[in-house]
Amino acid sequence: MPYNPEQAPRAIVHNFYSIALKKSFHARLKYGQQEVDFDEGILLFMAPMQVLSIEGPFETAVSHQGWLLLVHPDLLWNTPLAKKIRQYEYFDYKANEALHVSDAEEQLLISIMQNIAQEYQARIDNFSQDVIIAQLELLFTYSERFYQRQFITRKTSNRQIIGRMEELLNVYFKSDQLQSKGMPTVTYFADALHLSPNYLSRLLKTLTGQSTKDFIIGKVVDLAKEKLSTTDLTMNEIAYTLGFEHPQAFSKLFKSKTNLSPLKFRQSFN
Repeated sequence: MPYNPEQAPRAIVHNFYSIALKKSFHARLKYGQQEVDFDEGILLFMAPMQVLSIEGPFETAVSHQGWLLLVHPDLLWNTPLAKKIRQYEYFDYKANEALHVSDAEEQLLISIMQNIAQEYQARIDNFSQDVIIAQLELLFTYSERFYQRQFITRKTSNRQIIGRMEELLNVYFKSDQLQSKGMPTVTYFADALHLSPNYLSRLLKTLTGQSTKDFIIGKVVDLAKEKLSTTDLTMNEIAYTLGFEHPQAFSKLFKSKTNLSPLKFRQSFN
């Protein structure tokens, strides 16, 4: 597809589930509003009616390589996969991190796509749909394995995300947002980090053993401990400062996380 740098990026919206295995791709992709993170061998998933824009190519002498599989939702109608496909987090609109695969994994995925292509081109019979659906389920199962694995294999970059989240928390706490808006939500941080809430929670669960919500609550409790041990603010004042409308809710949360009431915790320092 020829590209004119003076023209606006091309945007694509279609009605298919898209599974793309890309090699030697020398262009910039944006999924929704976020740029896709990838270098060489990657898997990229899109659900129907989502937006993909393309800028480039930057190296026109090199041709793009890979596989593209488009699956219309009607093919899945009245099958268990129609419901199950919505549970795969890598189809999430904001999960802009591409799924990196090794050479061996790439060959495995290509063999499944070849099986689907062979069945698609064969004479249609009563088993054609069942065979293709079975191959799709196998493809998605392997993709889920690779998706979950990268939370472990990409620990360095993932820890950078946690560091960025802690920075955002500190900024939130130092401003008046905690008191005026209450405890920040999971969606607030997911949007700021350009990740889906599910992706962020899975990442934190892998590295810290906590969900995003628990991670946020833990930081709020740490701030409460600091105020209880270093200030003369009353329990009610601390509760309102931390964004709780009712002091009882603050006391209940604090005790559930520390096994001590705020008053008992303060008394332990005297």
